[in-house]
Amino acid sequence: VLMEEITNKSNLPMQALDQIPTPKADAKQIVALVKESGKVTGYKLSDGNMVNKSEGVAMAKQGDIGGVGIATNKGTEYLKSLPDGNESNNLSNLPSVT
Repeated sequence: VLMEEITNKSNLPMQALDQIPTPKADAKQIVALVKESGKVTGYKLSDGNMVNKSEGVAMAKQGDIGGVGIATNKGTEYLKSLPDGNESNNLSNLPSVT
């Protein structure tokens, strides 16, 4: 039972995601968060392009952005880092751009 409890706890972050799309081989990575007045409004991608949150969600669903899943808050979809035990690559730890 103890091992099952440990396994379930490690799966909790993954269960918070509504979708985990499979990234394409050429999927971009998110390298920075676009923020306005402290709120995330979009994402800067590894190819230098900046997309708003809804474009980022649509791209991730198509497999064009890797390392993220889709979560929902108050009916709004947004991207969330896939939990991999490495906090340095979490979206919240990325630099911000305006």
